[in-house]
Amino acid sequence: MPSPYRIAGYAIVSSDGMIADAHAFMPDALKLEADKEFFSRELDHVDVLVHGRHSHECQENSPQRRRLVLTRRAVGLGPDYEYPNALLWNPAGASLEEACRALGVTGGAVAILGGTEAFDMFLRAGYDTFYLSRAENVELPGGTPVFSPVGSCRTPDELLAHFGLAPGPTRILDGAHALTLVAWTRRATA
Repeated sequence: MPSPYRIAGYAIVSSDGMIADAHAFMPDALKLEADKEFFSRELDHVDVLVHGRHSHECQENSPQRRRLVLTRRAVGLGPDYEYPNALLWNPAGASLEEACRALGVTGGAVAILGGTEAFDMFLRAGYDTFYLSRAENVELPGGTPVFSPVGSCRTPDELLAHFGLAPGPTRILDGAHALTLVAWTRRATA
């Protein structure tokens, strides 16, 4: 039976596939207005956000959005006193479906916002779409990769393709900053 949830990942990476610098901090060089605008428009159509403790979209609508904050501190699900409309979620103790139902969501769009462990969790047959923005003029040597295997021998593109997603056309979001966007979608299975 198909899942009632459509799972989409959203990440902006440096040219070397990093979402943050060596100190796990997202530098201003990756905080580009064109990507923020795309991201904000997309999240206005999402039912649930999933992210780690240090990831957050920091937008005007953020307090109204339902979210699951990944943690190992909860047994399964628990209250999150930091964010309204949020639950702490430990996938070892509750499934995505159980967590979404606890938020009152029985189907719809689920957005994965990061960090690395959150992106990794849905890489294997989880994403229906992965929106990969890339700031080609930014390099973050020794940074935090979008997916754990990204590094000297694997790129985000290679991993997405390996796990069954195919790239759509490259969109230029901001030519002055060499910012591109590719929507990777799950290949149909025979």
